[in-house]
Amino acid sequence: MNESSHGETSTVVGSIDHSSDERFFEYYKKQSESETSYRRFLSLRDLALSAVTRLHGAQTKRVLKVADIGCGAGTQAMMWATLGHQVHGLDVNEPLVRLARERTVAAGLIADYRVGTATALPWPDRSMNICLVPELLEHVVEWRRCLDEFARILAPGGILLLTTNNKLCPVQYEFNLPLYSWYPVRVKRHYERLASTSRPKLVNFAKYPAVNWFTFYSLAREFRLRGLQPLDRFSAVEATELPWLRRTLFRAIRASAVLRFIVHAVTPYTLILAVRPH
Repeated sequence: MNESSHGETSTVVGSIDHSSDERFFEYYKKQSESETSYRRFLSLRDLALSAVTRLHGAQTKRVLKVADIGCGAGTQAMMWATLGHQVHGLDVNEPLVRLARERTVAAGLIADYRVGTATALPWPDRSMNICLVPELLEHVVEWRRCLDEFARILAPGGILLLTTNNKLCPVQYEFNLPLYSWYPVRVKRHYERLASTSRPKLVNFAKYPAVNWFTFYSLAREFRLRGLQPLDRFSAVEATELPWLRRTLFRAIRASAVLRFIVHAVTPYTLILAVRPH
């Protein structure tokens, strides 16, 4: 390891850089403890557990093997560990993985954290009941290899819950630029180069800025090719569990392909829940 002029801890394994710019680390450390992050991860956990209940009924009380891929500082992993599940976290950012371990130990919880890449996961085939992938896929050039790995580790009856950016929506949080989702590919490549060289503040000093932009529809096709059954945010939620007004809205959206597309287009993030059949 060595220290750069920006206080960056440099760790390179093979061709993968596991270091972190100190400014990104401090930004993410603070964000990972925010009320917004807590509520978002809690809603994702509840969504996944609700899906498990619908699929497996009373078996939900068993200990689940959970993979948190792109675990960051461990906020989401600890939520699952609190419920007694067997949690395995992985992230490319070594300083954040160290922070996740420290926070988990301090909370009196148990989770296995590893430094690695989503293109080569360290777990056996069909070994995980839950696979969580929060805001990771957009940052990996070889993103189809990631999907191959997610499908490989998912056990029969297992659930994969993935969130990523939305190519359809003009609102996005990856680049500090207006309407960036809609920029032509050539223009995006220009700003990617700037973010990695002279203007890292464009992406809050992230080591790996977003290079891919997705829609639910494009990802759903990819999941089907891998033998998984994809559901969007409207089909993944059990409508009967919602308050009356939201239940009515969800049912209306489900009944209209046009309305569903419009709502997808105004939502900043893509959410997809995929199930591996038994």
